[in-house]
Amino acid sequence: MLRESGLRRMRDVLGGHVASGTAPGLVALVGDGTRTHVETFGSVERDTIFRLASLSKPLTAAATMILVEECRIGLDDPVDEWLPELADRRVLTRIDAQLDETVPARRAITVRDLLTQTPGFGLVLAAPGTYPIQTALHELSVTSDGTSAWPVLDQDEWLKRLGSVPLMYQPGERWQYHISSDVLGVLISRVAGQSFEAFLRERLCAPLGMKDTGFSVPADQLHRLPTSYAHDPSGALTVWDSAADGKYSRPPSFQAGGDGLVSTVDDYNAFFGMLLGSTLLSPASTALMTMDHLTPSQKVEKDQFGDHFGRHGGYGFGMAVRTHRRDLAPTGQFGWDGGLGTTAYADPSGFRGILLSQAALDSPSTTALHRDFWTCAYQSVG
Repeated sequence: MLRESGLRRMRDVLGGHVASGTAPGLVALVGDGTRTHVETFGSVERDTIFRLASLSKPLTAAATMILVEECRIGLDDPVDEWLPELADRRVLTRIDAQLDETVPARRAITVRDLLTQTPGFGLVLAAPGTYPIQTALHELSVTSDGTSAWPVLDQDEWLKRLGSVPLMYQPGERWQYHISSDVLGVLISRVAGQSFEAFLRERLCAPLGMKDTGFSVPADQLHRLPTSYAHDPSGALTVWDSAADGKYSRPPSFQAGGDGLVSTVDDYNAFFGMLLGSTLLSPASTALMTMDHLTPSQKVEKDQFGDHFGRHGGYGFGMAVRTHRRDLAPTGQFGWDGGLGTTAYADPSGFRGILLSQAALDSPSTTALHRDFWTCAYQSVG
């Protein structure tokens, strides 16, 4: 059950963050499987459409598992048949090597590698331009970071360019963030024979009633999409993306499975309800998605990824899995965060919490907002 004292504290604490200017507006949801409580603050409503950023990743993983359950792909299948651009890979001899300093990959990249973010490529946790491979990926317009811009290429050209550079690590050797989820979107599109968005809409979103989830916002609904903000070096909020003529006001050239979706708090709650209730995927699949799949050596970069993205302990399919208790959240908790100011986690007890805001997770103030939400959210369960 939800405790009224905890809900009151959440209302007061989150309201204080909005009043102090941490975010212009936000919506918060907590639920225990029988009751759902939603609060809105500032300039948003319950049906406001938010930019999910990396909260897109769990949805992409779930869409992949639909194809796995239909036996159209297997978890340990090499992706070469569907993604020939990623066949016959070569691997850098070390992360700071020149692009021609390579050795052959010991094996092919598999579907499981993409789901666990261990295919041998991803974002590099170093200052831009530190390594030649970073510079190459940037110059090829392959990478985005969830708060800057998507690739502007179509999916075939994007994958061709990704396949033109060597892997950073051997397949399965190391967790590296983000790019895998974008590749999964291309894989889904090719296996299904339709656009990634069409598959996602028809096979995941429509059955769950997620009518406002997609890669862009229709013109007649743009009034529900608020301005998105990031922080400048002084800590002040600056406009990152507006609704009218913004990046979500029209279909993108690349449907980014890693950070491209928009959604509402109720849509995302419906997705969590599926994971907790196994209504679309089987219990076996949801259990597999929400268990830790990484070895200690694979987790090196994940453990360096920071409070929000790295210290849960484990990683499942497209989302984190908490393997140890370091705050009020229990072990077994699963979910992820988005760089544009979103966070969503659930746990096997049936509890789920979702916070969607307009302020990017790029300053101490928004980090504190997310921390305080989770502290209050777990106080509301009793």
